[in-house]
Amino acid sequence: MYNHKVEICGVNTSELPSIKDEEKRALLIAARAGDKTARQRLIVGNLRLVLSIIQRFSSRKESFDDLFQVGCVGLIKAIDNFNTEFDVKFSTYAVPMIIGEVRRYLRDNNPIRVSRSMRDLAYRSLGVREEILRRENREPSTEEIAERLGEDRFAVGRAMEAIAQPVSLYESVYNDGDDSVYVIDQLRDLDTSEEGWIEDISLREALGRLGERERLIITRRFYAGRTQMEIAEEIGISQAQVSRLEKSAIEKIRKDL
Repeated sequence: MYNHKVEICGVNTSELPSIKDEEKRALLIAARAGDKTARQRLIVGNLRLVLSIIQRFSSRKESFDDLFQVGCVGLIKAIDNFNTEFDVKFSTYAVPMIIGEVRRYLRDNNPIRVSRSMRDLAYRSLGVREEILRRENREPSTEEIAERLGEDRFAVGRAMEAIAQPVSLYESVYNDGDDSVYVIDQLRDLDTSEEGWIEDISLREALGRLGERERLIITRRFYAGRTQMEIAEEIGISQAQVSRLEKSAIEKIRKDL
């Protein structure tokens, strides 16, 4: 999988070993019994797993060295807490543990400041979430987490949203090689009142000079509050084409105004 050399924390990732499932289970049992050599072999033998996971966060402006080290902490926690009595593959248990450790690190280094009480509630909520995920191998609902904590579900939802990593409006969510669709393209404009900008007379005149398809897209997007995906389904073209036509129409309107 990784044939080229990548230096992370002084580790040549092209030479990382791997462990077969049968051997891995035997090492897990030995490590659980206190065998430190088996534990060390498990850590080294699963570094490829850590590497594959942190590449999911490659769009973040974070040091790969730091993410790799944080991922290794999650791996070690997974090794130390894995219950060999359950009929579950180690990777099934380890992956969410590693991802959770990386996300926790990213949250703690978030430039947006969140109140201590909200952060505490968010961490308690995440603790319950990870416990349910670890024990029952499923994603719990916000209502279930709130019930376990004895907290209001809306407060729990707000707290977890508050510590989430912000996303740029111009982060690409789709690319077909020619056109990109960005986060901002997925947003609705819910201002459909008569005071909305589309009711402006000069804007109406500019809209009238657009082609039929461009005018349809603009009115659906900014008057009816439709998403690009909804418009694409309605008129039978791709979302990328809707995005391109929308940008072209807006540019024409700006020049007209």
